[in-house]
Amino acid sequence: MNKQFCLKWEVSKEEVGMTIKEFLKAHQISKAALTDIKFSGGKILVNAEEMNVRYSLKIGDQLSVIFPLEMPSEGLLGESIPLEIIFEDEFVLVVNKPAFMNTIPSREHPTGSLANALLGYYKEIGLIAATHIVTRLDRNTSGLVLVAKHRHVHHLLSEQQKSGLVKRTYVALVHGRLMEDVGTIKVPIGRKSDSIIEREVSDSGQYACTHFRVLERMDRFTYVELQLETGRTHQIRVHMSYLGHPLLGDDLYGGSLDLMNRQALHCREVVFIHPFTGEEMMFEVPVAGDMEKLIKS
Repeated sequence: MNKQFCLKWEVSKEEVGMTIKEFLKAHQISKAALTDIKFSGGKILVNAEEMNVRYSLKIGDQLSVIFPLEMPSEGLLGESIPLEIIFEDEFVLVVNKPAFMNTIPSREHPTGSLANALLGYYKEIGLIAATHIVTRLDRNTSGLVLVAKHRHVHHLLSEQQKSGLVKRTYVALVHGRLMEDVGTIKVPIGRKSDSIIEREVSDSGQYACTHFRVLERMDRFTYVELQLETGRTHQIRVHMSYLGHPLLGDDLYGGSLDLMNRQALHCREVVFIHPFTGEEMMFEVPVAGDMEKLIKS
């Protein structure tokens, strides 16, 4: 598996006369990627011969783009940490992240992150690559994370995110009895002036939109499903606190630690379009064990 990432196409009748540069732009290969290919050890081949991007394509041409070999980030160490892999192919991974694991290292938690675990796993399977995490989760949030195995795949999935084609469904336990069965929260979120971590509802913040649906009402809390239209930092936590129903265990935004020792938030489902097959991919995992135990009790 220790080989350079490569994409291949056979030129169709509709693509005849396009230059390689035009063809690759149509396939969302960025100018930065082309520069990287040219100067960092990649190749563009037509019928197994190296070719300039100004070449005009002919019907049946076999076009190959070989990307430079990616190296892991300096200072990020691979660690042998078990991963719950829900799906994997040569392009993407979908992983079920436990609570109390950073997505990437931080000053407070320089090791033990999902990124460290991914590098350790890549070493096991013989893949030399940087870590490309498409959908991050807070340290104490559990659930599904989408990972790209290559920079170009990350680029394609990031473009999908901008277009709203990467969708995530969360479940949460919030304080009190949320009386509306369904609703939408549309209030802007910005950084709190006296904190580098905390966010708040602010007129000067960025547009943020969260949809919610009640799944079940308990005596002391409500079990809700949430979908994001935007992806602001701490969006669900801030919006539910704004409603007066902070997440259980989320003491940063007014939640109590009586029933949970972390914010009761779990990414249950992720949906995206496979960047090369065009197939809609949907993955779902059960709610995390600590939340499930509380719901059942």
